[in-house]
Amino acid sequence: MRLIDLSQPLFDRAPNCPVHPPVSFRRTADHPADGWRMEEIAMATHTGSHLDAPLHKIADGRSISDFSLETFVGPARIGDVRGLGSMSPITAELLAVKLPGLVAGEIVLLATGWGERRAMTDEWLYRSPFVDPSGARWLVERGVRGVGIDHYSIGGSGPLNAETHTILLGAGVWVVEELKFPEEVFKLSAPQKFWALPLNWPGCSGAFCRPVLEVV
Repeated sequence: MRLIDLSQPLFDRAPNCPVHPPVSFRRTADHPADGWRMEEIAMATHTGSHLDAPLHKIADGRSISDFSLETFVGPARIGDVRGLGSMSPITAELLAVKLPGLVAGEIVLLATGWGERRAMTDEWLYRSPFVDPSGARWLVERGVRGVGIDHYSIGGSGPLNAETHTILLGAGVWVVEELKFPEEVFKLSAPQKFWALPLNWPGCSGAFCRPVLEVV
């Protein structure tokens, strides 16, 4: 077995959603003065590679701890939509072309290429491709269990963001954001086994995770 890391690194002042508090890593003890090393971190729960639970957008929705761990492990297909321009919608029509043979219960991972552009720039912060409401409904209708994207928001930063999130999360589909796709994943046959286990944070609307593909 081999694991392919799909996560984005977190570090002090790492790029993140501009309406969230900045990422802070502070070393509070170190060698040799203290005889040990320790870091203190501060950031929103929806930072870096993370999972959204329905509670993120749905009042009284399920929290991240209301899902079994097994929910976040399963067969996944990568939808290669690289080449889309800034602020391009990922529509139902596009998904139908890019995800032939999608089976209910699978996980869809969308590669836009924006994971490679991760930086505190206007382009990355505000102009990413995004799943539009028609795409979100298409995914729900096909019974996916989860959907991911290589940007901090599956609905982008425009006016359709809330609707896209609400369609997916309202149907009980969890979302994993801030992925990064190494080139080798596009050579793999589909589906591949995906893991994205959340931290044990009872009652939270989301949690950090370490998303990986298991290659046998």
